[in-house]
Amino acid sequence: MNEHRIADDVMLISFPWRTLGVDFRRNVTLLRLADGRVVVHSTAPFTQQDIAAIRRFGEPSWLVEATLMHDTYAKEGRKALQDIPYLAPAGFAEASGVQTESLLPPPREWDGEIDVLRIDGVRMNEHALFHRRSRTLVVADLFFSFPQETSGWPRFFVRHVMRLPRLFGISALYRLLVIRDKETFAPSMRALLALDFERLVVAHWQPIETDAKRAVEHAVRDSELLS
Repeated sequence: MNEHRIADDVMLISFPWRTLGVDFRRNVTLLRLADGRVVVHSTAPFTQQDIAAIRRFGEPSWLVEATLMHDTYAKEGRKALQDIPYLAPAGFAEASGVQTESLLPPPREWDGEIDVLRIDGVRMNEHALFHRRSRTLVVADLFFSFPQETSGWPRFFVRHVMRLPRLFGISALYRLLVIRDKETFAPSMRALLALDFERLVVAHWQPIETDAKRAVEHAVRDSELLS
């Protein structure tokens, strides 16, 4: 586990997650409300030490998955945090075998603090969360963000298979396999870009901590997914 404070009320905890010879990492994002309660965005193979680290940040009060693709550690996450609501998109319970509650509409306790934006036109029912106070946007697999020092096979894979020459953006795999309707996807991107975010946390690898909106604008433009 690797902890990284993004903002006063946003913590990132990263775990190794290897596939296809690449460590994509699995990011768990902690979003703290004004009253100290914490949204745990995404699951991982949590240990007791991990849960203790989460509790040092605040009181875990909701467990969240934001896409059907992130069912890998659903059972482990539910076991580690048994007594709080587990919110997820429609279809997640069937995919994971874990009982969940609907992510939409979001809890009333989030009003004015965390917004949930559904990404339309995609097969995996992905959602983005926007933490207003910190101006942090949290996504699942919509964007990937790899460090510039990525080298060897991982760099080749990211640049030539995922087709991310800048090591950031919407991967070719996402465009090919996940986006099913560009006409309904485009308005979601416009709604996302209308949010006043400065930071971006992705599910895999590194966040963008400054000027994230500009990076997202470039990525969406490069993908040619806006008419």
